[in-house]
Amino acid sequence: MKKPVRTLTPAMAFILLFSIVSLLSDMTHEGAASIRGAYLSLLGASAATIGFVSGLGELFGYSLRLLFGRFADKTKRYWLITIIGYVVDVLAVPALALAGEHGWIFAGVLIVIERIGKAIKKPAKSTLLSFAAKQEGVGKSFAIQEMLDQIGAFIGPVMLYLALLFKTGGTMLERYSFCFALLLLPAIATIVMLFVTKRKFPNPERFEPEPTQYVPFRLKRKFLLYLGGISLFAFGFIDYSLIIMHVSRSFSGIAAGLSETATLVNSGTLPLLYAGAMLVDAVSAMVFGLLYDKKGVRALVISTALSAPFALLIFGMHSNLALLIGIAMWGIGMGAQESILKAAVASIVPKDSRATGYGIFEFVFGIFWFLGSWLLGALYDWSIPAMIAVSAGAQLLAVPLYLLSERCER
Repeated sequence: MKKPVRTLTPAMAFILLFSIVSLLSDMTHEGAASIRGAYLSLLGASAATIGFVSGLGELFGYSLRLLFGRFADKTKRYWLITIIGYVVDVLAVPALALAGEHGWIFAGVLIVIERIGKAIKKPAKSTLLSFAAKQEGVGKSFAIQEMLDQIGAFIGPVMLYLALLFKTGGTMLERYSFCFALLLLPAIATIVMLFVTKRKFPNPERFEPEPTQYVPFRLKRKFLLYLGGISLFAFGFIDYSLIIMHVSRSFSGIAAGLSETATLVNSGTLPLLYAGAMLVDAVSAMVFGLLYDKKGVRALVISTALSAPFALLIFGMHSNLALLIGIAMWGIGMGAQESILKAAVASIVPKDSRATGYGIFEFVFGIFWFLGSWLLGALYDWSIPAMIAVSAGAQLLAVPLYLLSERCER
């Protein structure tokens, strides 16, 4: 007697299709992120400027989610808001190819626009996914989405590595501009796949039963403690633009006082470092997302302990092995917080106000990311040991708040 063939539930099919959208989207903007710091440096931006631009982008990218999350809950137009955000997000990336010599201001504006697009889409997108995730398990569902998302983040930098490998003519600035133009391909594919998913699942809110009574959103103690912990994590978590700028300066001997990194790292292999980090991110998201369903927020405690020392290895030790281990630890931290962040909000916040919950959460997260990125960028120019201490210390200070949050019933 044949065993019955297991088929995907509609909820899981929606999660997978939407995750493919995320994969294509991350090919676009994470491919760009793999060279963005070095590109801004070539355009004339200082370390403090790169930290400021990255932080400002994250500030807009997260703080505006408060507005768009509330707007999404009021209008219930989750799909429309998601589509508008995606279009702005992915098309701003290939436009970076148009930045000419000394065009760091133009490039900086586009980076901020890209993050605004992300702000528009993110609460509505996460809410759409949460409807299906409540059927399949929030930790597992958001882990699958983040894993495919980061596979795209792996493919994008590898694609740019190959582009840099085979395009040997012209200046490094011209080669990087070509890479950004190449990212128009996955950007268009993202938009096409998004419309395919909407056509297949026009009403994903039906996956989650309607509540028997309206439960207004309240800032519960559990939510606030968790918010405080993840905000400290955001403050201490160094933006990859600063990491890649440090690495690019190290191997080229631009930064005074830094020993030269060996031939493993050069202008052509920079995207591979980010690709490797995204691969670790993908695995980490899956592991810690599944762990969240079993252990709750304690999964974040474990991931934080594993990732917090990454700055010491990347910025404080000048060897290939330390660099690779440090970037892998950075990937662990990024993957865990991305999957668990969304899962935790879906668990805590009721359906009718979930986009508002995502908006509030990511608004505060973005403020701390901005302040941390700006401070850590400035500290890089002043004292790298101080930057390392602030980065690791802030992340470790988040652990007690995670534990307190886990003990709260509400």
